[in-house]
Amino acid sequence: MTLPVVTLPTETPSIHSDDQRQHLLDWDQSSLSDWLKEKGQPAFRAKQIWNWVYQKRATSFEEMTNLPKTLRDELDRAFVIFKASQSAITSSPDGTDKLLIRLFDGGEVECVLLRDGTRRSICVSSQVGCAMGCVFCASGLDGVDRNLSRGEILEQMLRLQSRLQAEERLSHIVMMGMGEPLANLDHVLATLDVARSPEGLGISPRRITISTVGLPPAIDRLSKHGVAYNLAVSLHAPHDELRTQLVPVNKKIGIKAILDAADRYFDVSGRRLTFEYVLLGGVNDSDDCAESLASLLRHRTAMLNVIPYNLVSGLPYKTPSPKSISRFKEILVTRGINVMFRQRKGSEIDAACGQLRRNRQA
Repeated sequence: MTLPVVTLPTETPSIHSDDQRQHLLDWDQSSLSDWLKEKGQPAFRAKQIWNWVYQKRATSFEEMTNLPKTLRDELDRAFVIFKASQSAITSSPDGTDKLLIRLFDGGEVECVLLRDGTRRSICVSSQVGCAMGCVFCASGLDGVDRNLSRGEILEQMLRLQSRLQAEERLSHIVMMGMGEPLANLDHVLATLDVARSPEGLGISPRRITISTVGLPPAIDRLSKHGVAYNLAVSLHAPHDELRTQLVPVNKKIGIKAILDAADRYFDVSGRRLTFEYVLLGGVNDSDDCAESLASLLRHRTAMLNVIPYNLVSGLPYKTPSPKSISRFKEILVTRGINVMFRQRKGSEIDAACGQLRRNRQA
């Protein structure tokens, strides 16, 4: 028997746009220490506050019982921990939770918690909307409004973490929600510095993936950052003619430039590359596409992650047939490609990027 999708009420009131308090999650520990010193407080209080927020999952200063009451009151006057609100929460029987987050200025983004065995993975957004224009994706149908701040990305992570039981821990992070992470690289890297810090979320860079449609200059910047995150390139087609139809920004870049930048990242990081390929019925699931894709990736140290398409209302694309999926996989495996076909999770709760936001606006 299929269990019903559960839609839960919102949990957190919105912070009014006129609220002048700072978003605490935008502050690093050093800046917070400086603020505390100005208030006559010892610098170690910053570590205590971080511990409460990132380890103990506090959402208010009142919970921070090892801080003096006067300091808690002063913090509450100066800062908010969560600046956004939850517009909608949907839960699937497969363990997938999706949150629609309303930002202080009215913009909305999505983030997802996926439960798979002992893994607790989260997928978070980096922009309000997306400018890359992938024709099959709900995120970019209305373009991009703005980049998210470090605090707005971290708040998604903490809200998803708060949905876990006390004994559960986040294990993996994927920057693959709404937006193009490499178009907001400064804030994404600042966020991930906190995510990987033992005093933050304590997640190893080996368990953090940055997904991109392929922006070579930003990939090269990432190569020079010095932290070897996993890189996932959303390819979706094996040649430029088809890819430009599906990912219009490709017209100014081209697959070769993207693959060259990805190869440079592999040379520096030593991390196996991942290539994402959304399989669209009757569009990029032919035998020729599979053969060309195999030729493109055969000599690279890479994993090909094939994702059967999640239907998006109002778009003409369809999920490929089981026969088509099986044939596509057979060709790739026969050609020696390291390939994984991702299990579709959360399709009944609009889990594809941008679906929940768009469907609620309809």
